[in-house]
Amino acid sequence: MIASRTIALLSLAIAGFVALTPSRAQAQWWSGKSADFEDCADRAEKAATNEEKASKLSECHAKFAGRRKPGGGYTYFDFMQNRHFDIAGPNPTPEEQKKIDEEYVAYLERERRNTAAAALNAKHQEQKQQQASLQSNEKVPVPVASPAKQPARAAGEQAPRTRSLSGSVGSCPRGTFSCDWPRLSDSINDIKKLFGATPNKGKKS
Repeated sequence: MIASRTIALLSLAIAGFVALTPSRAQAQWWSGKSADFEDCADRAEKAATNEEKASKLSECHAKFAGRRKPGGGYTYFDFMQNRHFDIAGPNPTPEEQKKIDEEYVAYLERERRNTAAAALNAKHQEQKQQQASLQSNEKVPVPVASPAKQPARAAGEQAPRTRSLSGSVGSCPRGTFSCDWPRLSDSINDIKKLFGATPNKGKKS
């Protein structure tokens, strides 16, 4: 009786061990320590479902910051500086992380100086434009006839000169010899006509 109970208990223990062996073997691939991100990602690819694969790959990203370099070693990408740093292992050491942080402080200082220089340059350009605008406004503008008077002026310039009743040129300004002499000559001829004399004719022999 006791022997039969012992055999039964051993049989149950063996059956339980056999039943648990596949699940342990399935979890063992993940529980092993990964060397770096690439090794971790290869293990994640062996997951049974896409959801589990995505979850394990996210853990790889959180666990390892560095990435393998083709020629050996590792590189770390700092997205805050948009720059890669060479590191010795799959994650930066404290000394390497300190150097990366110091480089980030220097990066922020350069960005601040570049921004200030760009703002100062823009201000100088604006001042130059304002000075050029003031200088152009100081020039005396040439008077221009209104559009309503321009056609009339053009018509007056194109119209032929008319002579007055006395034969003088109507557009000739008074007070000049070239203008007053024709008027005086016409007046003398008119007086001669009144007394019966014929101008510009010699005496008969």
